[in-house]
Amino acid sequence: MHTVAVLALDQVIAFDLSTPIEVFSRTRLPDGRPGYQVRVCAERDEVDAGAFALRAPWGLEGLQGADTIIVPGVTDPTAPLSPAVRDALRSAAAEGTRIASVCAGTFPLAATGLLDGLRVTTHWRAAGLLAALHPDVDVDPDVLYVDNGQFLTSAGAAAGMDLCLHMIRRDYGSAVAADAARLSVMPLEREGGQAQFIVHDHVPAPQGSELEPLLAWLRDNLARDLTLADIAAQSGTSTRTLIRRFRDQMGTTPLQWLHRARIRQAQHLLETTSHSVERIGGQVGFGSATTFRDRFKRTTGVSPQTYRRTFS
Repeated sequence: MHTVAVLALDQVIAFDLSTPIEVFSRTRLPDGRPGYQVRVCAERDEVDAGAFALRAPWGLEGLQGADTIIVPGVTDPTAPLSPAVRDALRSAAAEGTRIASVCAGTFPLAATGLLDGLRVTTHWRAAGLLAALHPDVDVDPDVLYVDNGQFLTSAGAAAGMDLCLHMIRRDYGSAVAADAARLSVMPLEREGGQAQFIVHDHVPAPQGSELEPLLAWLRDNLARDLTLADIAAQSGTSTRTLIRRFRDQMGTTPLQWLHRARIRQAQHLLETTSHSVERIGGQVGFGSATTFRDRFKRTTGVSPQTYRRTFS
C-alpha cells in the first residue's frame, strides 16, 4: 500500500492539511482495498492550526519510509523552517520520496533548496513573494499545479485537490482517480489554470458560459484535423478573439486545450479498450502513430504501451 505522510507545520492552514488527508484516505482500488495509508506528522507534540490546535500521531520519523510527503500551506509563508524539518525533507528526497506542496506549502519546501532550478507554482497572490525569496526557483503563477516528477507543487487550496487527484492517477490510473474525484464532487481535471481566478485591475466581462458549447464540440470532434481557423469558425469569432477568450477563461490556448483533451481521451482508451496504439492515435486526431507516440510521451512521460501496461 502507498503511504502518504502529511506534514503539519506550526500555523498550518487547516484546509490545506485536511484536503490530502480526506482525498487519499477515501481512495479505493477496484477490489475495494484502500489505495493509501495516511500519516499525519509534526515536529512538536501540539501544532497551532489557527482556530484550533492539533496533536499528530506521528513525529518527523513518520516521514521516513513514506512513498509521498505532502507539505500543506502555513499562515506565514515567510516563517523560518526549522533545521529538523529541513533535514527530514532533504533526507526523504535523497531516498527518492515524492514530495508535494499545497498552496503556500511551496514556501517551506522551497526553503529546503530542493526546488532550486525547477518550475513551481503557488497561490497567485503569493507568487511574487515566492520569486523574491527564492530567486533560484522558476515560479509560474498561471497554472493549477506543476509536476516535476519527484517534486510537485500546487496553487491555491482547491488546487491541492487537483494535485491529489493527479497523483492518484499517476499511481493507479484514471479509473481510480475518477472514482476519487466523484467522491470529492470534483472533475478529474479542471481546464485552464489560475488565470481564470486572478483578480484583474479591470474585471473581465463574465463570459464563462460562452465557451462551453465550443468545448463540447471540440470533445466530440477530437478525431478531426482541426486548425485554429476551424475552431474560430465554429465559435463564430475571429482567431484573435478566440485566443483572447481562451486565455481569459481557460488559462491556455485553443490548440493547447485540444491537445490535452486528445491525450486524456487516449489515456481513457488505452485503459479501457484493446484497440491498437495506431487505432487510438487516429481516434483522437493524430495523423500518424509516430506523432501520437511522441506527443503522448512528451505529455505523460511514458509511452502509450507503458501506460497501458501500468493502468489497463
